[in-house]
Amino acid sequence: MQQSDPHFTFDNRAFAPTQLSTPEDDEPRAMSVQFTGSGSEYFRIWIVNLLLIVVTLTLYWPFARARRLAYFQANTVIDGQPLGFHGDPWKMFRGYLMMFVLAIAYSIASNASPVAALASVVILAVVWPALWRASLQFRLANTSWRGVRFAFKGSLGGAYGAMLPAFLPSVVFLGLAAFVGAPGEESTLTEAQGARLAFWMGAAMLAFVIALPWALARIKRYQHQNYHYAGQTTTLMASTGQFYVLGLKLLGVSLALVVVAVGLVAVIALVGGGLAVLSGLFGGEGGGKASAAFGVMTVVAIAGVYIASFFVVGPYGVSRLQNLVWGHTQSARIYFGSDLRLLPLAGRTTLNVFLTALTLGLYRPFAVVAMTKLKLEAVSIEVTGSVDDWVAEASAMNDASGDAAGDFFGFDMGL
Repeated sequence: MQQSDPHFTFDNRAFAPTQLSTPEDDEPRAMSVQFTGSGSEYFRIWIVNLLLIVVTLTLYWPFARARRLAYFQANTVIDGQPLGFHGDPWKMFRGYLMMFVLAIAYSIASNASPVAALASVVILAVVWPALWRASLQFRLANTSWRGVRFAFKGSLGGAYGAMLPAFLPSVVFLGLAAFVGAPGEESTLTEAQGARLAFWMGAAMLAFVIALPWALARIKRYQHQNYHYAGQTTTLMASTGQFYVLGLKLLGVSLALVVVAVGLVAVIALVGGGLAVLSGLFGGEGGGKASAAFGVMTVVAIAGVYIASFFVVGPYGVSRLQNLVWGHTQSARIYFGSDLRLLPLAGRTTLNVFLTALTLGLYRPFAVVAMTKLKLEAVSIEVTGSVDDWVAEASAMNDASGDAAGDFFGFDMGL
């Protein structure tokens, strides 16, 4: 399948020698970031992938993913040179089969007994950080720029530590569930015990919400402190407090939309009530119609604010998170930045959703390309020193090790 697929190609420009300018060692030099893909090109790949996934009952999914990654990385151009993708789709197929088997096992266990279902969830939670780390290693080891492969240096213990905040609430819930018993069984809890159980479960949920920024900070720190390229390993300079500030801002935007919704309902109530009173004073019979109109307008107002929240809160969180993370990622010689603006992102999100719905999903590949271009070209890169020197040095040392890493960590879980 891999040999006969005409679309599964890699851009050889990634290995072509190039002559870069030689700036002063300590003077930062900006490197352009461009995305050159087009919606029409990707549409042809997307529609073939979709048809083959359906025909093969999803078995073609890892091959489709390989083609998609190859296309997007070949069209991600940094300083005039594209990224290369070298992943073997058959190795990705192994990872897909592993996830497929896990899903089947969970489905069987869920139908067998609550205890078996709980055991399968625990097993999946235990292996999930290891699978996540393997996926990161595979993706980076099979990505190159100017012939030098990237790498992911995160340890297995670091992966479990990064996931720890997400695991703690699960442990609490499982412990509390032990007092309740299996579903369908009559509860032996007294009313007081039930109240205490509800209190502690609510407290656990609140603790989970409060810990979300901490969890996100740990996950992003694990990722961005372990990206490696040509002797350069990145680090994330953002503090956990900055993630909490972002969370508070996101909460503030959400509350502002709630206030707008309440305000609209209040205005509609005042107008509707006034019309009903006037109708009664002049002997009209429009009170019932006014009440019905008030109900319809209230539903429309709440629905409108809810839809607006999707096009405002989501893009706000995405743009601020990208700017926070990439704006604080750097290595000894590489400095990243990000200036993803809210209004262009919100506008693009709105347009993508509208056109995708209007075309019954056929606009999806155009939407993905447009969103990728917007996000990638908001990222800036500056380097100090001669890129040629440390890339050439890494090329002599990294080819064999990069291939070995790609072979050893040959599982892509799609995570």
